[in-house]
Amino acid sequence: MLKYILFILPFLIAAPVQAERFDHSQWDRLVQSHVKMSPDRSSSVADYAQFKAVDAQLQSYLTKLSAVKQAEFDSWPKNDQLAFLINAYNAWTVKLIADAHPNLASILELGNVTTSPWQRRFIPLLGAQRSLDDIEHKMIRGSGRYNDPRIHFAVNCASIGCPALMDRAFTAQQLDSQMEAATKAFLSDRTRNYVDDKGAHVSSIFDWYGGDFKTGWRGADSVGGFLALYSGSLGVTEARRTALANGEMDISFLEYDWRLNDVTVPNGAKSAASMSPIWIARAFPVPTAIAGLLLLLLLYGGYRLIRRRSKAA
Repeated sequence: MLKYILFILPFLIAAPVQAERFDHSQWDRLVQSHVKMSPDRSSSVADYAQFKAVDAQLQSYLTKLSAVKQAEFDSWPKNDQLAFLINAYNAWTVKLIADAHPNLASILELGNVTTSPWQRRFIPLLGAQRSLDDIEHKMIRGSGRYNDPRIHFAVNCASIGCPALMDRAFTAQQLDSQMEAATKAFLSDRTRNYVDDKGAHVSSIFDWYGGDFKTGWRGADSVGGFLALYSGSLGVTEARRTALANGEMDISFLEYDWRLNDVTVPNGAKSAASMSPIWIARAFPVPTAIAGLLLLLLLYGGYRLIRRRSKAA
C-alpha cells in the first residue's frame, strides 16, 4: 500500500489545476495598466483617455467575449460563468465611457429621455444583443444560479459612488476571494459607508437592491444582517454588530455620487444629468405598476369625494 501511495504521489503533486474556461488575460493587462487603486483599495479611478488610446486591444477582448456561444457558456462551471459575466459587464462599461470620452462628466449623460445608459442594447453576447442591465439583472441576478449579493461590489458603473473597478480581471479560481476583498474594501470606505451613534449610513446600493441582501446568504436575512457579517470592515464594536444583526439599528442610505470615476474628473463639478422617471419605470416595472395603481386609486377616490360634495351642495 505504501509503495502504491509513493508511486502516485508525484502525479498528484504534478496534476495541473483545472484550467479557466475563458482566458481573461487581455482584460487583466488592460486594467492593470489603466486603473489606479487607492492605497487601501477601497476605490479606484480609470484612465479613460488611455483606454480610448488602446481601443484595438479592448475591442479584441470584447470580440473574444462575443464569440462565446450560449451552449459553450452553459457547459462551464458556475464560477467560470460568473467571472465571465462580471468581466464582460465591466469591460463593456469601460468601452461605453471610452467611446464618449472626454465629452462627459457622468455615465448618466449617455442616456436619453426613454433609455438609460444601462438599457442601451449595444453588447453582442451569447448570441443576442444585450444591455448592461441584461447582464446584471437578468443573466447574473435574475438567473437564480449565482445568488451571491457580493456581485454588487464586483460590477462597476463608472461612477465615484460605485464600488471600485478592480485592477485585476475576475477569474474562476479566485472569484470567491476577489469578491470578498471587493466587498470588504467597499464597506471600509467611510465616505460611502459608516456607522455612528445615529445608526448605519450606507450606500444606496443597499436600498436599490435590498432584496439581494435578505436571501439568507451566509445566514443574513436583512441588510443589517449582511452588514453585521462585515463588522470588521465597517469598524464597529461588538455591541453595534449585534444591533445590526438583530435589526435594532436605524439604517439610512447616502446620496450616490454619479460623477465619472475618471482620473481627470473626481474633483470636478457634478454632472447636470439626472435619472429620467422613464428609466426608473423600465428598470423597476412591478413597483412602478403598483405605485401607478395606487396613484390612480387615490385620484379616483378624490374624484368621488369631490362629486359627493358637489351633489350635497
